[in-house]
Order: sequence, then C-alpha cells, then structure tokens
Amino acid sequence: MTNTLKCISPIDGSVYLERPVLSLEAARAVCARAKAAQSAWAARSLADRIQLVRDAIAEVGKTTDRMAQELAHQMGRPVRYGGEFGGFAERGNYMADIAEKALAPTIVEDSDKATRKITREARGVVLVVAPWNYPYMTAINTVAPALIAGNTVVLKHATQTLQVGERLAEAFHAAGIPDDVFQNVFLDHDTTSALIAERQFGFVNFTGSVGGGKAMEIAAAGTFTPVATELGGKDPGYVRADADVDAAVDGLMDGAMFNAGQCCCGIERIYVHESLYDAFVEKAVAWVNALKLGNPLEADTDIGPMANVRFAAEVRAQISEAVAAGATALIDTFKADDGGAYLTPQILTNVTHDMRVMRAESFGPVVGIMPVKEDAEAIALMNDCQFGLTAAIFTKDADAADAIGAQLETGTVFMNRCDYLDPALCWTGCKDTGQGAGLSELGYQALTRPKSYHLKKA
Repeated sequence: MTNTLKCISPIDGSVYLERPVLSLEAARAVCARAKAAQSAWAARSLADRIQLVRDAIAEVGKTTDRMAQELAHQMGRPVRYGGEFGGFAERGNYMADIAEKALAPTIVEDSDKATRKITREARGVVLVVAPWNYPYMTAINTVAPALIAGNTVVLKHATQTLQVGERLAEAFHAAGIPDDVFQNVFLDHDTTSALIAERQFGFVNFTGSVGGGKAMEIAAAGTFTPVATELGGKDPGYVRADADVDAAVDGLMDGAMFNAGQCCCGIERIYVHESLYDAFVEKAVAWVNALKLGNPLEADTDIGPMANVRFAAEVRAQISEAVAAGATALIDTFKADDGGAYLTPQILTNVTHDMRVMRAESFGPVVGIMPVKEDAEAIALMNDCQFGLTAAIFTKDADAADAIGAQLETGTVFMNRCDYLDPALCWTGCKDTGQGAGLSELGYQALTRPKSYHLKKA
C-alpha cells in the first residue's frame, strides 16, 4: 500500500490534499537527475541564471489571488492578507540584485608575479525543507540564491502546505528553469534522512522544529554535509520607559497575533517598564478584543484557525497550565472558538518564567506580559530562554537600543518594529534556534564553498 501525505484543512478538518510519497529508489533517481543537471546549470552565465529566477518570481505573481485562497485552505491564513507574494518577491529579487557582487571573486593579487584569488563555487544539489507557516517566503529565502549560485534544488515542503511546492515547480518550469534543476518532491522522514546519510546533497537547509533540526543533523553526521537550521523561537519584546506606548502596542500585538501567532519570529513574551505597564496592558487587551476570529475565506476575518488542531491543543495546554499556576487570562472566549483549530487569542498577566508559556515555544496567538524595573532586568529575562531568533526593543533612544542589543543572545535586534525579515540583513539565530545564515550576502556564502587560487606566473 502506497504511503501518502495528507493536508488536513484547518477550516473544517477535511482532507484538502493527498499525495503519495516517493520510494527511496525513486527519491534517489530524483537526486541523480539533479546531480546530472547541475554542471550544465552552473555553466550558464550568472546573468542568465539571475534572469530565469526573476522570471520565475514574476510567474508566481500571476496567481496571487489563487495563492491567498489556497493558503487559507491549507494553513488557515485569512484571504484579506492576500497571500505572500509581496515578501516572496522582495526577498527573491533582492538576492538577484546582489548576486553579482556577492558571488564575485575576491582578488588578493593580480600582478606580473602572481594571481591570487578566492572564488565561490556551487555546492551541488541543495535540499530545501520548507515549513508551512510562511510557505512561499521561507522557501524562496534559499531557493532563489541557491539556483542563482549555480546549485540545483530539491524542495521538500511541509505536509500542511503540500500544494505550495507544486505551485513553485509549475512557475519555475514555466519560466524556463529546467525540470531537473528545480524539483519538488513528497518524502517521508525516513527517506529524507536516508538521502542525507547517503550524501545525496551538497547542502541541506531546514526550517522547522527543534526535533526536526536534530534529525537532520543526526542524518548528516559523519557525511560532512553542511546543514543550516532555523528552528524554534520564543521572541521577546521590551517596552522601555521612554517608548511610545501606542506604537509599542500596535507593533508588538501584531507581532504576537498575526498569522494566528504562527510566526518563527513572532512575539511570544513582552516585558514592559513598570511606569507604562498598566497603560500597555489596557491598550493591548483592547487591541486583541478588536480582532475577528473566523473562517479565513471571509473577507472581514482578522485571525483564522491555527493550521492544525494539535497545534491549538498545545497552546491551550500552555494557557491552562499558566492559569492554574496563577496567571490571569485577560481575553474572554471568542464566539468562534470551537475548542479545536479556532482558538481565542490570549493575553496573560501575572506570569513568571516558571510557566511553560514563558519558556517553551507556543507558536500560537498567546503572549505573556511582565513588568520590569530597569534595562538590566529586561535583558536578564529576555536572555532567560533556550531560543535566540529575534528581540524587539521599543524606545526613543537608539543608543540605548544598540547597547541593549549587544547584550542580547539573539540573531536579530529590532528597534520600534518586529516580525520582519529584511533581505539585506542575515537571517540567523543562536542556541536552540539553530545556526544558519539566510538572505544577505552571507546567504550566498552559505550556499557556495570557497575555492582558492594561487597562480604563480613564470
């Protein structure tokens, strides 16, 4: 009996998509085709590869209405937000913009005595394992620069967003990228691990859970295949005494609740200077109570269901445990809360770091808020975490934000904003968030290897 992957729609619990997984033998054949195609792809001019990737991005842009509808069915994001093409195009086109400079040789010497230089060479076949929460934008982070750098790509998308990989393959092939240069596959975990262990790939990029990242690294152990990981997050926000409270509420609550809280860099805990604490909490509660929870296909829905009933169950468990331990839940149950995937967004006060909701990744629409007396206390609490993806500081003092940021164990420091990937900056993390270097010029360094030339002239 053929093993299949099923995408269960969070809208109504129905099976939205079902796809058969490849056998190990068939998956090896995919990798063989990718390897065979790579040298010819890398031999094309850089300008040609850049243009083909730009054309592929534009091809995806022809179907943005369909994208929004399909994402609503697959992972529950409301159609009012229009899909992901804006961020998808921004990231992909930026990486195309900087490719010539980022991939240019470093010339150490070019004289009548010698030429010494460092070039960047494609790693070969790149495996991209993409997550469901921002399925287009997270995939393009690696797919675009990998292809531009001369690699071939095998994309394995999350079960919750099976259709996204198919849509990307359709668009990339329609734009003229050869079928074997970009392949979308449906694989189970065992087959994926086996391929990595067999050194079928020159580079692995994984975005997902900590457990998934560990499995990737275990599979690659001893193969010397580089594995880049972007895993969990428990991102903090800090509201200093000099902050604009209204701007802080708007920024941090959007960061906590957008996409039903299912953002790698979403805000999951907030620390507010005690002088602003009461005002911040009051405004935050009003902000959340203004949201409409409902069917993501309806135009006036602000927050849809979580992508899967089990994800919502984990958030409910964290909230219940916190309340039992003394936390206060400030949001009354929304009418549309069905006890399943549709979950009332929640604000918790009287929380402590003894509670799981302030330590473990929630990945849902819940945030705990704590008062602090000074920067030092905020820094200690922000660092009291196993993860390190982003941290947001709301203040009018840029020097203070810079000084605080230098003391934070995190991949990105924001001031007066949050929950955004700037493609010009390296997307990275530390601790259990894993280690990768996506986007920016550093993204190209990760997806290529250096080759040194010392050419002594006669």
